[in-house]
Amino acid sequence: MSIDVEKAAGIVTITINRPERRNALDMEHFGLLAKAWIDFRDDPDLRVAIITGTGTQFCVGADLKSFVPAVTDNIEALAAGTSDIPADAGLIAVLREFPLYKPVIAAVNGICVAGGMEMLLGTDIRIAAESATFGVVEPKRGLFPGGGTTVRLPRQIPYPWAMEILLTADYVDAHTAFRMGIVNSVVPDDALIEEARTMAERILINAPLAIAAVKQSVLDGLGMSLTDAYAQELGHAARVFMSEDAKEGPRAFKEKREPKWQGK
Repeated sequence: MSIDVEKAAGIVTITINRPERRNALDMEHFGLLAKAWIDFRDDPDLRVAIITGTGTQFCVGADLKSFVPAVTDNIEALAAGTSDIPADAGLIAVLREFPLYKPVIAAVNGICVAGGMEMLLGTDIRIAAESATFGVVEPKRGLFPGGGTTVRLPRQIPYPWAMEILLTADYVDAHTAFRMGIVNSVVPDDALIEEARTMAERILINAPLAIAAVKQSVLDGLGMSLTDAYAQELGHAARVFMSEDAKEGPRAFKEKREPKWQGK
């Protein structure tokens, strides 16, 4: 059981590998997943991430058997910052309140509920296997989905669809999730990872500074008025247009060759 990290040609594939616990995350694995995201953010050679799971689950969220006791037993160390695991590991793991301006692709291979759904909503592009299922099932257990789902879901899909998912707490199959706009596409199970990598390679063709600026402009702009969002967008545009890559792109087009991005 682990969080597996595979790096190749600018792409990192992060795999939640706890099939014996349905890919639920205990305190240790929240910490390992948070570390994987931080390493991806800080590694200049990595430009796109793919997150997936093993077996028939993408992620079912926190491992309640061990996670809650672990937090309780380590609350003083977590509060003091002396624990081996960051106090905000859970938030980082589900990509909440964690500035990450590199693209993240979710390859949803199976059940995606609770914290898995929360993490999904922090990704940029989502590809679902035909066997994938989605849900915000906490209300069926008398619980509240407090990891960001009630905030992010209504901002990402039409309000009536979001409220149907949140209020019924029912499972949604992959094709329904596509119709609702939760995922970009649905593919056969055995084509999932290949499709995710193909999407990552399509992104890698583009200039890294421009891609990072586009994502930052989108994420920051969502919390601004239109006037402020337009202003910050112009700031990103000015920074990108002054880069070496902005000179290389038109030059390569004129010379009918592939551009050689420098990331500066």
